Amino acid sequence: MPAVSQTVNILILGKGGIGHEAPDLTDTVMLVSFPVDGPIKLVSLPRDIWVADNRAKLNASYYWGKEKGVGGLVMVKRDVTKITGVPVNFALVVDFSAFEKVIEVLGGVEVEVKNAFTDTKYPIAGKENDLCQGDRTYQCRYETVSFEQGLTQMNGELALKFVRSRNAEGDEGTDLARGQRQTQVIKAIKDKLLSKNVVLHPSIWKKLWEVARDNIETDLNSHQIFNLGLKIIHLRARIVSLAIPDGWLVNPPILAKYDRQYVFVPADGSGFKLQQWFKNESFY
Repeated sequence: MPAVSQTVNILILGKGGIGHEAPDLTDTVMLVSFPVDGPIKLVSLPRDIWVADNRAKLNASYYWGKEKGVGGLVMVKRDVTKITGVPVNFALVVDFSAFEKVIEVLGGVEVEVKNAFTDTKYPIAGKENDLCQGDRTYQCRYETVSFEQGLTQMNGELALKFVRSRNAEGDEGTDLARGQRQTQVIKAIKDKLLSKNVVLHPSIWKKLWEVARDNIETDLNSHQIFNLGLKIIHLRARIVSLAIPDGWLVNPPILAKYDRQYVFVPADGSGFKLQQWFKNESFY
């Protein structure tokens, strides 16, 4: 663990896991900063940021690190540092099944849905290759999910659909909107974790530890996790969710330069402005 005089930055990744078409792609990429004096800051990074060294999107960095024998955590920390300028000390990867289990252990969470939306093509796990009895539109591979604006009680399954949906019409179908929804659910989990109903019940923390032990890959050791947990409890009123300013990441035309993929790149070309934003927000 870095010295107490240093900021500690941790990368939290969410992957589909077994049963999904691309189990090691990390659709959730969130950077959490623990400054010396607080507040704790967290920001979601779009999964579609182009990583030129890999000729792939950011959500594939963990996968390619494993494939090349470098280590998934090692490569994704390296790539996030290149994008943000932030030294990433540690990382953890959470299987989405664990995400559901955590919320179920907590008895559900209340999430503020800022914008109503409907996604008619939410993928059903395990049906990625279903031929749908000859239906060329492959409708059997998808289900429709809808969310109304306002405070919504969500169980694990519903919260997962809320953060993973990416085919809604309009602004809620964008990668940036999905990142904001992920931040909303993380905040809801944080609020529930730090409520009296949870903090004062060791049995709940025991169950949460069991979920983490069985479903999380990390380069943090148990002692470091315990210390960070104490810091989160101590600074529970000083946790701030940030968003990358609009327009600083842009979606270029579909070009061979990006292997004809939908990607995000820094608006200024170099990424300097984005790195300065992270520096000004005291991520390092």
